[in-house]
Amino acid sequence: MSEIIVETANGVATVTLNRPLQRNAVTYDMWQQLARTFTEFDRDPKVRCVILTGEGGDFSAGADISEFDKVREGLQESKRYEVAVDAAGDAIYAISKPTIAALRGYCLGGAAHLAMSCDFRIAARSAVFGIPAARLSIIYGVSATRKLFSLVGVTAAKQILYTGKRFGAEEALDIGFVDRVADDPLLDAGALAADMAQNAPLTIQGAKFILNGCARGKLDREAAERKIDEASASLDYIEGRQAFKEKRAPRFVGK
Repeated sequence: MSEIIVETANGVATVTLNRPLQRNAVTYDMWQQLARTFTEFDRDPKVRCVILTGEGGDFSAGADISEFDKVREGLQESKRYEVAVDAAGDAIYAISKPTIAALRGYCLGGAAHLAMSCDFRIAARSAVFGIPAARLSIIYGVSATRKLFSLVGVTAAKQILYTGKRFGAEEALDIGFVDRVADDPLLDAGALAADMAQNAPLTIQGAKFILNGCARGKLDREAAERKIDEASASLDYIEGRQAFKEKRAPRFVGK
C-alpha cells in the first residue's frame, strides 16, 4: 500500500498522506517522496492546482518519531533529516501552481510545516494544531519558522514554539494560521481548486512569484518583470481578450 496517494482529475492533483493507523505520521522516505512529487507537478502542464490532505481522520501527526533512533539518531543524521523535511516543504512552497491544505484532526510538528508551505489552509472545526519541538529538544527549522512568522507574526509564533501547546481551529483562524474553517475542508478545497484551475496559469504563476518574494523580503524584480512580459506576449492573453469579446469562458493552456 502506497504511503502517499496521488490522484489527478480536471487539472487538480490530490496528494493524500496514507498512514491512517499512524495518524499519517511522515517517514523519512515520505519527506523525500513529497519533494519529488511536487517538483514533478511543477513541470506537468496537466496539473493546474494541488490539494494536500491526509487519509482518515487526521492530516498528520507530524514526523514519525518512532523511526528517529534509526534515521535521526546523531548530529549528521539529524542534519540529513532536516534537509529532507525542508526539501519537502520548500518544494510545496516553490511550486508555481496554487496549493491547498485540507486539514482534519491532527496537524502537528512537521505536518504544520507542510500545511504552512501551501498557499491556503482550510481546517475542519475539530482540527488540532501544535508544534511540540520544545518537548523533544528540537529547534524547528529555519524554513518552517520563517513560514510560521510570515503567517502569524512574531508574538504568536513565539507562543506556539516556546510552549509547544496545541490549539484548535478557531484559534488557528484568529491568529492567521489557517484561512478558513469548514465542516468539510476537502470539499471546500476541491471547490476552490476547481475555480482556480480554470484561470490563466501564467497569471497565477506570476502572482505567486511576486507575492512569495514579497513575503520573504527578497523579490527578484527583474524576474518578476520577465514573467509579466511573458504573460502579455502569450497566447493565453489573446484567448482571454477573445473570450471576453465573445462572452464565453476562456480556454487557457499556459502558453
